[in-house]
Amino acid sequence: MDMTIISEAIHLATAPVFLLTGVAGILNALGNRLGRVIDRARRIETLIEDLTHPDAHALQKIERFYDELETLEYRKRIINIATAFLVLCAVLIALTVIELFFSVSIAPGKLHISNWVAFTFIGSFISLVTACVLYFVEIMYASHTISFKRIQKSADVKRL
Repeated sequence: MDMTIISEAIHLATAPVFLLTGVAGILNALGNRLGRVIDRARRIETLIEDLTHPDAHALQKIERFYDELETLEYRKRIINIATAFLVLCAVLIALTVIELFFSVSIAPGKLHISNWVAFTFIGSFISLVTACVLYFVEIMYASHTISFKRIQKSADVKRL
């Protein structure tokens, strides 16, 4: 086997590995966001359980807590779907790398890239773009679920 062919296969196969680094970074960010969503949901559930006197004010708080739990559930779903697409992306990149390494052994002395390389590599980018769009959607949704006006109003009332 010609060393230049092997070296070319290694060169081709290592290029997609750098994409895995970016995917790992986004997976880390999504994991952190999911952890924060879960921690907040657990905190709200504890607050609901701690409300012992169901007066009108407490019932209003409980209603707001349940509304926030619904938004957290929706955010969790978006993050989980984005994570699934990123994992699919990583698997497709890994398959691309494997295909590129094996491209040397198919025809000795020649570099023979199969048609599957294009499918797995393009599929990985489609998965990556989908996950990034979902990540953006989750961030925008999280930003729109908080009302700084309501926080400001309650702070003004407390000052009076």
